[in-house]
Amino acid sequence: MSKAALKKETIGSVVFNVMNYTLLLLFALACLLPFINVVASSFASTQEIVQKKFILFPTSFSLDAYRYILSTPTIFKGLGVSIFITLVGTAVSMTLTALMAYGLSRRYLLGRNVINFIIVFSMLFSGGMIPTFLIVKAVGLIDSYWSMIIPTAINAFNLIIMRNFFQALPDSLEESAKIDGANDFRILWQIMLPLALPSIATLSLFYGVSYWNTYMNAILYLNESKMWPLQVLLRQIVIVSSGMEGNSSAVDIVPPSQTIKMSVIVVATVPMLIAYPFVQKHFTKGALLGSVKG
Repeated sequence: MSKAALKKETIGSVVFNVMNYTLLLLFALACLLPFINVVASSFASTQEIVQKKFILFPTSFSLDAYRYILSTPTIFKGLGVSIFITLVGTAVSMTLTALMAYGLSRRYLLGRNVINFIIVFSMLFSGGMIPTFLIVKAVGLIDSYWSMIIPTAINAFNLIIMRNFFQALPDSLEESAKIDGANDFRILWQIMLPLALPSIATLSLFYGVSYWNTYMNAILYLNESKMWPLQVLLRQIVIVSSGMEGNSSAVDIVPPSQTIKMSVIVVATVPMLIAYPFVQKHFTKGALLGSVKG
């Protein structure tokens, strides 16, 4: 290749990299600026929020909204409920997903293809809100925290990712373990799960975020306001602060309060932001290993 062609190719690569980084930077700013606006607005005064439509740096710094939130037990109750549902729900979901995924990854399982078809079918078609509610009511889970966990315990997409991960592992691992006298549960616990830690961390994050952000199931299945998770309280605060009809006795705030809405959004988002760095190193590896069929 001539020097002119090499120089031209190098210039083209530089231009492509500059354009690529510019577009990625603009996309990142488009995702980041709304969150910065929410955080900045939560520390701004009510007058500044009324005067300005978009805030990146508050000129009048105020902690009144956070003082109010931390002074009422309502938010702490909702926070405790959300933490409980997230931790217990993630543990239950990962246990059931791992057990089912390992079974479906074994080629000798009878009816394996039929079960896999049903799982994929459930990703495209569901029973709907009303049939699901009738089933939850029939089994007596109304006004129970288990109604937030059991109906969504296994996600079909997450199940397929973990099944593909187990399926990609060499069969010789299982065969050698069985020769040594290990049963299926011991193989899963001592061999398969340690190798699946990247997928477990990734899917735990998926399940955790899903349980943390859930509010529709709480609205449908939890009638007592004292049992509401943080996201439902956030919804009630937004409704009451906007002057619309809502259950003001459940949130203990005096509308309007734009800074309270912003600060509650921050409080509801920060726990997931804190948890993400601990699984970030496993995130990409776990998703790729499980999504590529072996």
